[in-house]
Amino acid sequence: MKEALLDLNSAIKSYSPNEVFFCPEESQFYAQCLEKMALNHCTPTDSVVEFGAGDGSPVISCLLKINFDATVSGYELNPSACEIAESRIEQYQLSSKYKIYNQCFFKNAPAEASYLIANPPYLPAPDEDLYMPSLHGGLDGATITKQLLSIGCKNVFLMISAYSNPVETVEYAIDQGYQIVDFMISPLKFGYYSREPKVKNTIADLRKNRKAFYSRNIYFLAGVLFRQKNDLDLDLSTEFLKVMTSL
Repeated sequence: MKEALLDLNSAIKSYSPNEVFFCPEESQFYAQCLEKMALNHCTPTDSVVEFGAGDGSPVISCLLKINFDATVSGYELNPSACEIAESRIEQYQLSSKYKIYNQCFFKNAPAEASYLIANPPYLPAPDEDLYMPSLHGGLDGATITKQLLSIGCKNVFLMISAYSNPVETVEYAIDQGYQIVDFMISPLKFGYYSREPKVKNTIADLRKNRKAFYSRNIYFLAGVLFRQKNDLDLDLSTEFLKVMTSL
């Protein structure tokens, strides 16, 4: 099983990081969060939709480790990433559990699902002229994240960066009727995409307005489970923001 998980990164080596998103540390953390907060809790009657499946490695890593009897429908616009994901799904015989669609999520995803999962684009920049344009998350990095929170799915699992306006993102989620019921946070170093000058400068501007939080060496990335408000769950929104804004 360990060899299988290591092989998930092999196919992507033929593509540059400008063609297919490549950040093993982030993908691994996304997989860990998915397993703990979403996929491990699904029943056979649950449906899961994924915005931006990428090369498929985070979900595949989870499915190789857990007993999962539902179905994940992943939507990805990048045809190269779809090719890699479909090859891996076939390699690990997961086609009955994970299906990739080279289509726009917002136009084609089912109207209702038990879980919406995503590591959405969160690079803040004034425009999409970036190393990888598909990673552009709007001027504050939170535009796509807010779109996903406006769909109305009962459970929404998202990766959220501390330098992409996390406070207003959580406030928006609350306004949409959500509360945070679980989260995991990991420190990451600034990498290839976030060190691009246009992105770096935008992050610095956001910090001046208390919309980005980071230290000289690291920022926090979080996996966050939002759930529509009910009386059974504790709301961890305050605790989450205290950690995310601590740097």
